[in-house]
Amino acid sequence: MSQQARRGVYPGTFDPITSGHSDIIQRSSRLVDELIVGVAHNAGKGPLFTLEERVALVKDSIRGTPAAARITVLPFDSLLVKFAQDNGAEVIMRGLRAVSDFEYEFQMAGMNSKLAPGIETVFLMAADGQQFVSSRFVKEIGRLGGDITRFVTPTVAAALARRFAEEAAGKPPRS
Repeated sequence: MSQQARRGVYPGTFDPITSGHSDIIQRSSRLVDELIVGVAHNAGKGPLFTLEERVALVKDSIRGTPAAARITVLPFDSLLVKFAQDNGAEVIMRGLRAVSDFEYEFQMAGMNSKLAPGIETVFLMAADGQQFVSSRFVKEIGRLGGDITRFVTPTVAAALARRFAEEAAGKPPRS
């Protein structure tokens, strides 16, 4: 009897992807046979990067990692559980940095379990040294000229520098 591969989804806006996200991706990939990193459109958050740019940055960040062959990066603009169902996922992976993240994530997991009872949510605590890393903080530090190289890949740091230069030059944001 052949066993079907266990597939998981790790969703996020990834604006931009950080070392904390990358850590959760690698750890999640050890818990499933196949991992889909779902990059959410999420226009409501007013992302700095377009959806296509964020997908490309995530792909670049996982390239060359041990589990890269078992990770797929896909954009989505739908209900998370629908995206998971459409991609045959049984598990939704979520990262928690602090207790403050838990309340929101707990409520979301509860709603998702009502909408799609066959999909489990798994919470992974942020690794030591990653609890304070967030896309919002990375963007703010970078925008103010701080060193973000410990928190993002060189490709992401360069993309942020270009975007901040465009902002400073008065170029309109991309959508």
